[in-house]
Amino acid sequence: MTTRAYAGNYQGEQAIWLQAGRYEAAVLPEIGANLIAFRDIEKGYNFLHEPAAVEMEAFKASPIIHGIPVLFPPNRYEDGKFPWQGKVYELPVNEAKTGNHLHGFVHNIPWAVEKFAADDTESRVTLALQVREGHSVYAYLPFEFTIRLTYTLNDSGLHQQIRVHNEGQVAMPCLLAFHTAINAPFAPSSEAADYTFKMTIGNRWQLNERMLPTGEFQPLSAAEEKMKVGGLSPFFDSMDNHYTTAPQNGRNYMELTDSKAGVKLVYDVGTSYKQWMIWNNGATEGFFCPEPQMNLVNAPNVNLPAEQIGLVSLEPGEIWEETGRLYVIEQS
Repeated sequence: MTTRAYAGNYQGEQAIWLQAGRYEAAVLPEIGANLIAFRDIEKGYNFLHEPAAVEMEAFKASPIIHGIPVLFPPNRYEDGKFPWQGKVYELPVNEAKTGNHLHGFVHNIPWAVEKFAADDTESRVTLALQVREGHSVYAYLPFEFTIRLTYTLNDSGLHQQIRVHNEGQVAMPCLLAFHTAINAPFAPSSEAADYTFKMTIGNRWQLNERMLPTGEFQPLSAAEEKMKVGGLSPFFDSMDNHYTTAPQNGRNYMELTDSKAGVKLVYDVGTSYKQWMIWNNGATEGFFCPEPQMNLVNAPNVNLPAEQIGLVSLEPGEIWEETGRLYVIEQS
């Protein structure tokens, strides 16, 4: 199997490319360590929503709906307020229509490339974001930590490892998500109508007019119940929905099946993610975003038990770590 890891470019941007047999992937260090492409070059499958050349300027201005953006802290915070251990940190209100802070600070800034390499069986790259006093993230969340992200490509697909290390002297919040944008269709000869999906959702959180959880659940529709077993179009309805996760058989995942190509894409995200967001751009065919998220939206402002809402604290020296995987199963 041919494997390779090398520095190159993607649509004019600095990129680290990985190759392993039929698969290739590209990550953009200068744009939030976004894994912007994952492809099967033999079959012409493009699994992730990539920006076209004419979209690159818009993508760089708001790199959210392409590839796999890293969100830290993820999603919305009411009035930009982030209470933590007796202090209230002020995050910029950057979503005018809701008056909230949205999506954190790490998805649109440079990360450092620590290393990239390949051997006989796989290629890999490791990127890191080290936050210290003077860093742009520290201005809003004054904690000393490093986020380290490793992507590995082999004949089993794409493997992701994310780690947050508290290197400071006080406890810090660890709230993280991926705004993963999956193509439907991803096969060149298929259409959106050929695609159905399954997702390990549990309960649906009720959101108010500002897209913030009320702390209550709302009943699942019959279609949402079908999400748990599969066979539902990812564009069955307009979705900007928030759910608890409910792992099945010890796994937390989304499966996307192409009935025409006879292939299933599996997005296994690990059980540390206690919440799912799902967004499908107003049910517009082409791509949708199944977003694994550690915490409930607006978690620091919600009066529910920390364990229930994924409000994770890291003591000095502690490490939080999780893995994820994108891979393909050929249907018989």
